[in-house]
Parts: sequence; structure tokens; C-alpha cells
Amino acid sequence: MKVVVISGSPRKDGLTQIPMRYVYDYVRGQEPDTSFINLADGDIECYRGYGIEYGDATTEAARLITEADVWLVGTPIYNSFFSGALKNLFEYINYKATAGKVAGMTILAAGNIGFTDVQTLLTQLLSYFRVIANPKAVYMTVDDVEGQAPGEQAAERLREMADDTLQMARRLRG
Repeated sequence: MKVVVISGSPRKDGLTQIPMRYVYDYVRGQEPDTSFINLADGDIECYRGYGIEYGDATTEAARLITEADVWLVGTPIYNSFFSGALKNLFEYINYKATAGKVAGMTILAAGNIGFTDVQTLLTQLLSYFRVIANPKAVYMTVDDVEGQAPGEQAAERLREMADDTLQMARRLRG
């Protein structure tokens, strides 16, 4: 099974990449065909329309997402919404090629506000792509990140979300 883990923060020092790297390392132990897209790397170009030639990193990210069976998406909350960089990334994806995939979500915020709003918005985006969303998202605050790792309770929730999402995908594949 192909899995892609996406860290949806464009900030170089953004905390979203910490739990998503953790998820990537954890899932890669179960599913070797796991890739990581970190929007903080700054390699994904601004979408300019169809028929435009994009760079290798942008093209490769779109390919990885399109071919993956499972998407594990992490996003910060910016202005009561998921990141614009994440939305930009999905502009490259052909919704006709993504039906039946499964996604899990991690949402990171400065405080305990807006999680369900952003989960709803991200679920709506996934629905457009006909992707089945694991309804059990991981909500994290900056206090759940300890140095360069998620705290133990957050790590446990991340593992559970990843396991549940992979299990959903396996069941659907039959």
C-alpha cells in the first residue's frame, strides 16, 4: 500500500512538521512505500493553471499524492482555516484519479480553538476528491510538542490515527 504523509505548514520553523515526521517514521515501519511531503521545504510552486510546466518537486508531490492509497495530512490552523499552502498543493491533484483513497488528519493550533471547524473544512476538501476521511482526527496544541518530538500522549494519538486510517484502507481494499 502506498502512503503519503503531508506536513501542510509552509513555515520553516513551523511545528506541524514535527508530528508529521513522527507519523512518517512510524508508518514507514509498517508500510515501506511511504513518502513525506513537507511544505516547509518551499519547493511547491504556486498553482498557475493547467497546461503550465511546473518544477520537479511540484510534479513529484502531485504524483505521490495521486498514486498514494492513504493520505495522512497535517495542517496548522491559520486564521480559522487550514493552511493556504496545503490548499495550493491540492490544486495540482486531479479529483478524477483519487476516488476511494483514505485520509487521516492532524490539526495543530496555538490553543484549544477551531479544531472542529478546520476538520470540517478539510473533510469537505477531501470529499471533493472523493477521499474517505477517518473521522477521528488528532487535535494538538503547541504544548503537545516537546522539543523536536510530540509529547507521549500526542504520540499515542498520532499512532492511533495512523493505525486506524491504515486499517480503514486495508478493509476497503478487501
